[in-house]
Amino acid sequence: MLGALATVAIGACASGDGRADTTAVTQESGADGNPPAARSALPEREGPRRETTGSVPHIQIDAEPNPEVDAELRRRVFELPRVQDLPSDRSLPGARGLALSDELDLARPDVISGSREFAHIHPDGSLHVWLPVNDALEVHETKWGELHPWVDRAGFWDGVVMVYTPETFPELEIAIRIVVDAYNFVTGASLAPADIA
Repeated sequence: MLGALATVAIGACASGDGRADTTAVTQESGADGNPPAARSALPEREGPRRETTGSVPHIQIDAEPNPEVDAELRRRVFELPRVQDLPSDRSLPGARGLALSDELDLARPDVISGSREFAHIHPDGSLHVWLPVNDALEVHETKWGELHPWVDRAGFWDGVVMVYTPETFPELEIAIRIVVDAYNFVTGASLAPADIA
């Protein structure tokens, strides 16, 4: 079912400074609100699916974050234009929200209703992102992550997916691509992962 995401404030997070990039964002959307640019399919992730709680709170249990990879993940995602690094308003304490500044017009505000957060990073480096439903299914099917346990619940966006903690730089590139896809979907922009290298 396609629907707006209900506001889910599970807990407060550590305080931090939010910042907004004032770089202009190109807004281009197809008739359905999705970015028009075609992209290649995700490769299948090697190895078994990662272990998670499978319930809420939705947490990866077997994460082994690499400090260098984690630092680069956080540096790059907060380079997205007009994305603020704020305490998540949809996750557990310590999660950092990727919040879109109020000056940025959204192509799909219905997807993140009640918030400006289109993704958040958990302390272990795993993420939740709001994607088009087909893209979320692809992330799940290729084992880069899994659908949120509340998918199919009335009022919850069916494209919410957990992206597993990237532990290598090649895995980081996939995670960045997924975050950029979510950004493009919600904002109508047409950025590429290389735009935040």
